[in-house]
Amino acid sequence: MKLLLVEDDERVTEALVEYFTDQHYLIDVAHDGQIGLQKAETFNYNLILLDVMLPNLDGITICKRLREKGYHTPLLILTARDTRSDKILGLDAGADDYVVKPLDLEVLSARIRALLRRLGQNSSLILQWENLRLDPNSCEVTYKGQLLCLTPKEYRLLELFLRNGRRVFSRSAILDLLWSWEEIPTEATVKTHIKSLRSKLKAVGAPSDLIETVYGLGYRLKENS
Repeated sequence: MKLLLVEDDERVTEALVEYFTDQHYLIDVAHDGQIGLQKAETFNYNLILLDVMLPNLDGITICKRLREKGYHTPLLILTARDTRSDKILGLDAGADDYVVKPLDLEVLSARIRALLRRLGQNSSLILQWENLRLDPNSCEVTYKGQLLCLTPKEYRLLELFLRNGRRVFSRSAILDLLWSWEEIPTEATVKTHIKSLRSKLKAVGAPSDLIETVYGLGYRLKENS
């Protein structure tokens, strides 16, 4: 199961990432509401954990915007305010449940499991671009049946391209979506990962320009007719 955590408190984030990683969840993090919304719209998650008070865009607004676009993934609000009006506000915005801080991790985990069962989470669909396939359930990537051994960042980078067809992503957009601010990456980091990913794809027979450079703009998948 893949979770998105949108939370700006470092201590809360560290505790949740450690706990849910131990529970065998894949957990992605955004410390900013706007970045959290972009990740929710770009990647596929089984459930999203949303803090209410966030920089740039609050959790309630994120809920509203996602639901207005027909987003069906379960949304669980994390709030420090245990008041009836705040709970109603979150649920009316489209949240499926809420948990009050300070968090009891075992209770939060149980609420997540209950939400996933109740809402009947389906297996993620296979992502495919010509002979390239990515299975979100097993996290396996193949080209013409040959398995690619990718690093976590290379996997996420390829997933980003596969989920967005021929959309062009600039280096700065890739940094915002795939790296956290604690990692202090540069645009050269993206270039290095693109080079490595191209090399691994080429090694299994994929065209060298399957990930093409759109000069002055960024990168995208290329159709090879």
